[in-house]
Amino acid sequence: MHSRRRFLRHTAASLAGAGLFSAFGNLRVLAAAANGYAFPAGDFKALVCIFLNGGNDSFNTIVPYTVPAYADYRSSRTVLIADGGLAFDQATLVANALAPLAAGGGLPGGLPSDGASYGTHPALAELRDLFNGGQAAVIANVGTLHQPTTRADYQAGTVAVPPQLFSHSDQSTYWQTSRPDDANANGWGGRIADRMQAANTGAIPMCISLSNNNLFQRGDLVDAYSVSPGGVEKMSYLGGGPESWVIGDNAAGVAAWNALLAAGAQQHVFERAYADRARQAVASYEVVDAALDGAPELATEFPDTPLGRQLRMAARLIQVRGAIGMARQVFYASVGNYDTHNYQVEDQHGNLAQLSQAIAAFHAATVELGVDGAVTTFTASDFGRSLAVNGDGTDHGWGGHHFVVGGAVRGQRFYGAMPSLRANNNPDDTGFGQVIPTTALDQYAATLAAWFGVDTGDIAEIFPALARFDAPDLGFLG
Repeated sequence: MHSRRRFLRHTAASLAGAGLFSAFGNLRVLAAAANGYAFPAGDFKALVCIFLNGGNDSFNTIVPYTVPAYADYRSSRTVLIADGGLAFDQATLVANALAPLAAGGGLPGGLPSDGASYGTHPALAELRDLFNGGQAAVIANVGTLHQPTTRADYQAGTVAVPPQLFSHSDQSTYWQTSRPDDANANGWGGRIADRMQAANTGAIPMCISLSNNNLFQRGDLVDAYSVSPGGVEKMSYLGGGPESWVIGDNAAGVAAWNALLAAGAQQHVFERAYADRARQAVASYEVVDAALDGAPELATEFPDTPLGRQLRMAARLIQVRGAIGMARQVFYASVGNYDTHNYQVEDQHGNLAQLSQAIAAFHAATVELGVDGAVTTFTASDFGRSLAVNGDGTDHGWGGHHFVVGGAVRGQRFYGAMPSLRANNNPDDTGFGQVIPTTALDQYAATLAAWFGVDTGDIAEIFPALARFDAPDLGFLG
């Protein structure tokens, strides 16, 4: 109870910055935080979102190699890579085959719904091994949906579809907020954290960004705490800036700065909000930096890539979860260069190699730390890409496949309906080469939230469109 009161007092002091009372709205969130979640000692979980900025071509990421599905794939991608096109040959796909388990034991998921056999892009060797070892699953054809939508629905305009479907900014916003009807919506990761932050005993926000500012982690009560992949960065007056700013070299300036930040010294609400946030940043830095300094080095080696460095820091912050008072953590990592209108063969190979190697190292680190069953990593992206080629790349699409990785994943299985990849008269195509999703983002996200410990009532509020779909929990986590 003490930590809950402290949390509410802490957040109330910074509401001017968070904007909760700008319209005196969403008081249910404050009430939910007051009621709070409580977890027994040792009950830890983390969600790790990896956002692939630009829109990954998942139909060259997970590819059928048995007929007739392979023939449909070839018909849309037209020419083999060896001949200057985008289509993989069957031998390459067989060499990188996924070996899913058949459905059984009353569990959802299993073999691909279309009866085909699938292989991965050859750059995904590590992710393929995690899938075949049971630590990863494929969630098929996920995308933004207001409600279940067919080709006939789309072409006749009889159902509402997401606004600006093939726009990077709009669809990234939808993926990160799941609320396209609200221009000021918080992210679904932030909405989860709003309700659960009080379960953490420390003052560090539940949401930690390893990449940049993002909508996914924005909440009413909780803002993301940014940590550089290289470590916690000091504020300049603490020694992180030019030498003239360092304590000892500019004692008068430091004293003036501290006076500006002193509690109760500000006259204007914005000054108080800024000072409060600055004090929080300093306090968080001191706690996190001390915890990281006191932790032994991880034995797991990470690739020296942008995503590898981000996930290494995520592993280190999980390692010190006890020292910083974390029962739940929500991480955000991201990488770019997935908007492959051109040079897709070269660019996607490098992109997916980075993704596969970084996720494999991160999963190995969670095994090293003994928390692999408590950490779930999942991919997200603006959208999938078109079936048809666009020069030596592909255009903006809609639905796409995603990976979920972790010890709690009911792995070595496909979940959801695999779409047709046929070039012509495709029942899953809008008519312009974009595949209509058969699994809603809300279903994907709600399954993650349920595993994380969010109760059904809060899930319904966080994902209001979920009620329009038959399966609120896809069952890929146990």
